[in-house]
Amino acid sequence: MNRRPAFTLVELLVVIAIIGVLVALLLPAVQAAREAARRASCQNNLRQLGLALHNYESAFQVFPPSSITDGGAASQPWSGQSFLLPYMEGAGQFSKIDFSVGYHTSTNKALFPPNGIAATKVKVLMCPSDPNDKARLNAGVAEHYPLCYGLSVGPYLVYNPTTRADGGAAFAPNARMTAASIGDGLSNTLGMSEVKAFNPRFHDATLPATAPATPGAVSGSVSGGAWSEFNGHTEWVCGRAIHTGFTTTFVPNTKVPHVSGGKTFDIDVSSMREGATTTDNTYGVITSRSYHPGTVCTLLMDSSVRSISSTVNLATWRALGTRNDGDIPGDF
Repeated sequence: MNRRPAFTLVELLVVIAIIGVLVALLLPAVQAAREAARRASCQNNLRQLGLALHNYESAFQVFPPSSITDGGAASQPWSGQSFLLPYMEGAGQFSKIDFSVGYHTSTNKALFPPNGIAATKVKVLMCPSDPNDKARLNAGVAEHYPLCYGLSVGPYLVYNPTTRADGGAAFAPNARMTAASIGDGLSNTLGMSEVKAFNPRFHDATLPATAPATPGAVSGSVSGGAWSEFNGHTEWVCGRAIHTGFTTTFVPNTKVPHVSGGKTFDIDVSSMREGATTTDNTYGVITSRSYHPGTVCTLLMDSSVRSISSTVNLATWRALGTRNDGDIPGDF
């Protein structure tokens, strides 16, 4: 009888091995293509935010402040991002908000129950690569929604409530910054950059008046304050830098270690939050971070978007983070 042709076991194993090798070769390429698409979407978010900033400036002749720490909402100061809502397809939401009081007052909660606009996701504020695209819960109920794009608020000092001095960046509390205020030029000044949602943080801590020299020195320079393993950058409505800003103390994606409970965390730190007192300065080591390998997506004040390497020169990064610091010492 004629035998029907068939694969031998060895031949089948060889074919499976070849398929496995091909999949192994293709998988990194597929992952890289997906990451490239996510990065492009992230950059598009920043372009929209850049347009929103300039539409705001066109309407009011100034850029929005990072927060307003005077008046009825001082205990819950609204963020610069919240002022951009009408220019981010949020005009209907914006028109309902009472900005003269805090975002968690009964007035504002009633408009967007149960916890107000604070718990509402603003899609353009979330990077598609960030895995923490979710509400922050309180007793199982959404209380806040995070964001992935912080405002540039200075190299270290954010705000001095006594003298009203700010960090010298494009954004500051109570500021009325015009394009002419940015002496270095809009194309040489950081506006926004990526931050990680739910980042470990200290706030209301005591920090020295001079920035720690190295990332490893930060944890030891902190005393007191409120510690959380996950609450940083979780409140897009809040005008405090620990939630909606970043500083240029260190270059992007720098790891700032802090050990707690036997685990090492990559932390952000701010001293007394803006508006919490009328006397204590706000300092911040609030690093720009992303889930894009080796880079962060960044918005310059001219609305251009750049992908800036984690290996950028620190002096260059700090110069980009100030509005009147002269020439940029290096490429970026």
